[in-house]
Amino acid sequence: MSATFSLQDLTRQLEQLEAEAASAIAAAGSAADLEELRVGLLGKKGRLSVVLGAMGRLPGEERPLVGQRANVLKEQVQALLAERLENVKGAAMAERLERERLDVTAPCRYVPPGHRHPLIATIEEIVDIFAGLGYRVSEGPEIETDHYNFTALNIPEHHPARDMQDTFYLGGDRLLRTHTSPVQIRHLEANPPPVRIVAPGRVFRRDAVDATHSPVFHQVEVLALDEGLDFSHLRGTVTTFLQRFFGDLPVRFRASYFPFTEPSAEVDVQWRGRWLEVMGCGMVDPAVLEGLGIDPRTHSGFAAGLGVERFCMVRHGIDDIRRLYTSDLRFLEQF
Repeated sequence: MSATFSLQDLTRQLEQLEAEAASAIAAAGSAADLEELRVGLLGKKGRLSVVLGAMGRLPGEERPLVGQRANVLKEQVQALLAERLENVKGAAMAERLERERLDVTAPCRYVPPGHRHPLIATIEEIVDIFAGLGYRVSEGPEIETDHYNFTALNIPEHHPARDMQDTFYLGGDRLLRTHTSPVQIRHLEANPPPVRIVAPGRVFRRDAVDATHSPVFHQVEVLALDEGLDFSHLRGTVTTFLQRFFGDLPVRFRASYFPFTEPSAEVDVQWRGRWLEVMGCGMVDPAVLEGLGIDPRTHSGFAAGLGVERFCMVRHGIDDIRRLYTSDLRFLEQF
């Protein structure tokens, strides 16, 4: 090739190169083959470069003719390479899809075993203990009215206790309940005493999120109402429950205040060498019974309530309440 320098010879070589390039590109079966062809045809030492190198021996007026023909050929080869590469990639993908076909309608061969979330497991254990003491489960709506959430529980409008249970108001008379005590009112409206119920459920308060507080959490409350119940029945019930849940630990009662019970108490357990507050309780306030049409001279009762997250965190040594809500499997699979 290097010995031929006439316009006719170079033109013939370009035509021959065009035909051979088209045939070779069409026969290429992989991206690697096409890259090898590109280098061999268009690279610095490729066949087209050899032809263009010989062009320098032509007369000046003939060189543009060969250069123009070579540029057209270069564009044609590049277009053929790109088109063939696209086809090769498409064919490779189709072959892979056929080879790796997945029947999404086929039944799963392995289903990893699941387990209860620690909060659900804690609620179930608490409810089971009270069920063993003769209580039955009662539930109510999470969207409540002001009457059931506050007024019927001896928390009238402008009462200071409402500040401690600031909630989310939905317009009108509706709000998200701040405790499961409204379940007790609703149950007593429909069921005359004697009553022994346990009310688990989700509650809401406008608390800032930190390691021990959340605007959404869970409570379990119990209510017993009958003739002749007194604080000794309350103390015995709460102590029995706590020792079944935590083990045979010291339990103490401290005087406290709740608008719907009188007298009221906070309850602590001695856990790993220190006292921890775990629940509140008290005798049902006579004003609550009178609001329900129950004579406090013939009937009395007691109520107690606890935060499920608190019990779960103490039991398992969890340091941050937010861990219970993040759905992190690395954390949840420990339980």
